[in-house]
Amino acid sequence: MISIKKYLDEPIRFETRRDAEPMALLPATIAAFCGSLREMANCSLTVCPASGEKLKQNLTKLEEKLCSDNTPAAVEATGKSVRAQLQEWGRDTARRFQQTTDQVKEILIVMASTAESVGERDQRCARQISDVTSRLQNIANLEDLTLIRASIKRSAAELKTSIDKMAAEGKAAVERARREILTYQAKLEEAEQIASRDSLTGLRSRPWVEGLIDRQILLGTQFCVAVLDLDGFKQVNDAHGHLVGDDLLRQFASELTSASRSSDVIGRWGGDEFVIVLDCGLEEAKSQTDRLQQWVCGEYTVQGRSGPLKLSAGASIGLAEHLPGEPITGLLQRADGAMYEQKAASHASGSFWRQATSLRE
Repeated sequence: MISIKKYLDEPIRFETRRDAEPMALLPATIAAFCGSLREMANCSLTVCPASGEKLKQNLTKLEEKLCSDNTPAAVEATGKSVRAQLQEWGRDTARRFQQTTDQVKEILIVMASTAESVGERDQRCARQISDVTSRLQNIANLEDLTLIRASIKRSAAELKTSIDKMAAEGKAAVERARREILTYQAKLEEAEQIASRDSLTGLRSRPWVEGLIDRQILLGTQFCVAVLDLDGFKQVNDAHGHLVGDDLLRQFASELTSASRSSDVIGRWGGDEFVIVLDCGLEEAKSQTDRLQQWVCGEYTVQGRSGPLKLSAGASIGLAEHLPGEPITGLLQRADGAMYEQKAASHASGSFWRQATSLRE
């Protein structure tokens, strides 16, 4: 953790750039510190969504507190709290990964134990069958038909008993292994499901969507990718706090899901950016994203510090169709570039600032 307390203990200094006005070091340092907290929170969600959500909430509270009180004592206390939160998150994440590792190890042990028990059972039954075979061979030396019949009858009964026992033990061992493996499989599927979802919005996570796009590229199917970014979202966080911003993101994600087709896949790309994978050509995808933009942009009611707030949310969308032989990085760069072109056009026309300044309590 980079310490900034020394900057706060000194008089405010100014740096002058040739292309800018004098800039106070203190506000820039505080802003950089807050930005680092946000990035740490986002990275923790990517590494381990299950434990990252708690760290994000705690770091968000620390960031908001620091913005309202940036005295040297407050900064020092924040630094200590951040270190404590990161240590706790690290221990929790390591424990979760260890649990997953232990579960996989237990599955392997169960499979090995089952194989071993089957092997022992087969050897035991083989010895029993060998004994019966030896007795059947000895029958050839008998002269009395009654003795021959009795020996065959007894050997057949023992052989049947051995085979029935072998079948029963094998069925029980396989059933026991099947139950245990199903239990661990359910746990692993639950862990995979958690990792595939964004913890805040419930949408697909970025790694999961990237995997889907890679599969689409390998299959060679026609598809498009849309990158969507909320306009003026930073002002929501600055004016009302990150908890209000999170509420807005959840509602926006819900509206985005409701307005999308069942065949479209929606994910949270990070922060206030979303990604949509559409299994169609560019013309159809353009029609769909235009409809989405009209549907999801508008007023949202969220819970603020002192009651309900009405916020106006706008969005810029960039769309790109996958080209034959194009890697995922090129496709995403084109979609992201188209989104920023639309955002720049909103800036130039003034519509972006109208959306951003229409936020009101």
